[in-house]
Amino acid sequence: MKKRDSEIELLSEDKRMLQQSILFAVGFTALLWLIRTIEWSASLDLGVFGILPRTPLGMVGIITAPLVHGTFLHLLSNTFPLILLLIATFYFYNKIALEVFLWIYLITGFWVWVAARQAYHIGASGIVYGLAAFLLFSGIFRKDIRSVIVAVAIAFLYNGMLQGLLPNANQQNVSWESHLLGSVAGMFCSFYFRTSGSTPTLHKDCERGVTTAPNRQNHTFGANSYFTTTQYSYTYSYQKEEKEPKYIIQLNEKEGDEPTIVSEI
Repeated sequence: MKKRDSEIELLSEDKRMLQQSILFAVGFTALLWLIRTIEWSASLDLGVFGILPRTPLGMVGIITAPLVHGTFLHLLSNTFPLILLLIATFYFYNKIALEVFLWIYLITGFWVWVAARQAYHIGASGIVYGLAAFLLFSGIFRKDIRSVIVAVAIAFLYNGMLQGLLPNANQQNVSWESHLLGSVAGMFCSFYFRTSGSTPTLHKDCERGVTTAPNRQNHTFGANSYFTTTQYSYTYSYQKEEKEPKYIIQLNEKEGDEPTIVSEI
């Protein structure tokens, strides 16, 4: 595979991940607007599908509460940060994004049901705070340059969110418990998944011991290595085993059946 082809493939993969991120973010947010529009047009009150702490029926809200909003203004206040944070999460952490989203969704709802004040809690703001906390603390726990840059951007854009973590006497109808517990859920997920979801890279001039049949050799593979030899056919593949993904490089003799070189990176 030539360097040019490799670069084109990486750009294509980046484009695909960005498209998927935007599709999920816009699709989920569109669902919220559809539910609110149906509620408004049919003069319904779906607030009863919120989380009512420590009641059996209130447990239904763990699933339904983030989908329900009291007013269009309430929904609008969540729309843009939700889209932005979902795109960032699904683009930068695409391998674990869906799992992180579901954990934040469910953990936040469960903790609100356990610990919040006795009132119906509705809206997706708990998810917003959870995703923001996940992106922020992932930079702290992972310490790789990409995660740190994303974390700094989130801290800069959403520093005003801190005031939503505490009760406000002037905003009794705001579920600060959802904000606080969503943030804790996001921080928990950032720690739990701190070693997951990173795209492995080939470090420059990484030398590996290579086991062959019947020979044993050492070879150096650079980050942008490609092969033009006529003696070997070149196979490059990616495998994911549990939470430790790896690249596999294999060169086969064109005239033989036995692998000549196999390297796991």
